[in-house]
Amino acid sequence: MNIKTITASTMADALALVRRQFGVDAVVLHTRTYRRGGIMGLGARAVVEVTAADGRELGRARRRRATPTVGTTRPVTKTSWTAKRGTSAPPRDTDGAAGDLIRRTYAAAHEEMAQQQAETPVSPSGQMAHDAEQLADEMRAVKRMVARMMNRQQMRHGPDTATKDVPDVLFDQYLAMLKQEVAEELAAEIVEQVRADLNEDEIHDSDLVQRALSTHIADLVPTEDHTIGGTTTDDGRPRTIMLIGPTGVGKTTTIAKLAANFKLKQKCSVSLVTLDTYRIAAVDQLQTYADILGVTLHVVTNPQEMLEVDARCRSSQVVLIDTAGRSQRDDPKLEQLASFVKAARPHEVHLVLSATCTQKVLLDTVERFSIIPIDRIIFTKLDEAVSFGVLLNVVRKVNKCLSYVTTGQEVPHQIEPGRADRLAALVLGHQSVGAVGSEQARNEAR
Repeated sequence: MNIKTITASTMADALALVRRQFGVDAVVLHTRTYRRGGIMGLGARAVVEVTAADGRELGRARRRRATPTVGTTRPVTKTSWTAKRGTSAPPRDTDGAAGDLIRRTYAAAHEEMAQQQAETPVSPSGQMAHDAEQLADEMRAVKRMVARMMNRQQMRHGPDTATKDVPDVLFDQYLAMLKQEVAEELAAEIVEQVRADLNEDEIHDSDLVQRALSTHIADLVPTEDHTIGGTTTDDGRPRTIMLIGPTGVGKTTTIAKLAANFKLKQKCSVSLVTLDTYRIAAVDQLQTYADILGVTLHVVTNPQEMLEVDARCRSSQVVLIDTAGRSQRDDPKLEQLASFVKAARPHEVHLVLSATCTQKVLLDTVERFSIIPIDRIIFTKLDEAVSFGVLLNVVRKVNKCLSYVTTGQEVPHQIEPGRADRLAALVLGHQSVGAVGSEQARNEAR
């Protein structure tokens, strides 16, 4: 089996080299940190050593051990690869690569140890006992590596010191957050906060750990203390809400859901305004919703018409403005949209983002639309999302209120006020996307 021992100046560099050598199937077998060079200990620099292998070869070796063939041997090739400052090295991939590698390594080590335990007699002796103990040591080493990485993310200064092992319950939750694509640094921050809050007995209680994690995640999500509704404004105008965002994120469907909730549940008088005269049948789609709800739809093609419509809607309690989707790369169209926003003077501008997009795309969208004063975020298509950690990462970075989330196409249902505890439950896997929607439908049926 091809095993390589890689040394580098930082853990991130070492993991990047491992990933480059073995690809997505890399598995870390052992890690250690030591100091090298200098004279009599002076001027020595910290070095990280990682021993890694190809996970596929590891699996094949495990199967061979389970059904050994007499007379066959396979040599073990062990080489060394060192990354030094000033030499060519692969680019650092610290945003998720390390977390993904740690998760796979821990899972492979756990499976390997379980296999060994199943094969080991009650009173193990000889080589099998040695192998089982070695695997246990390797798992402890992986956990210590994670603890050191989390420490470095919390304390960027000072010497590299060893830290106590992360308790199993908390470590498993850390891996679960990485699986949900919570940013590695953010997941480490949450784990450290929980470890600081709970004492030695509490930290091993799965229920207490889960509640503490949920609380800390919820604290990261800014939301409004509101339900769908409310029409009071400071300037006496109707509560004016504008939705903006890229094409295809579901702005028109979301506008229809909001209109239905204001009209049918809150018993408010509602006016709809659309600026989307570019998309084929976009006006017809919203007109259909308006006819069903019995509300007026105004079509606006330029900022001057927006001023006139604003005056005509003064008798309404709520004005909902739908806009045409804009590519975040189309600066002239974004500037045109900004002129509509200035004319409409909305009390709330909600940037609508799809939960199916990658973190890079979502953050790029937020940055491009920042020429417009955005104060709230809506996430749509949660029912189509593969993971929810990305949403937490984006909300954390953007620091805008999460106003609503949508969980399907059904109008007027499948929309919820943005709730921090709800997003925390999704990230931790405590709830399904349809949980709240199903409960809401049952309550309405009563």
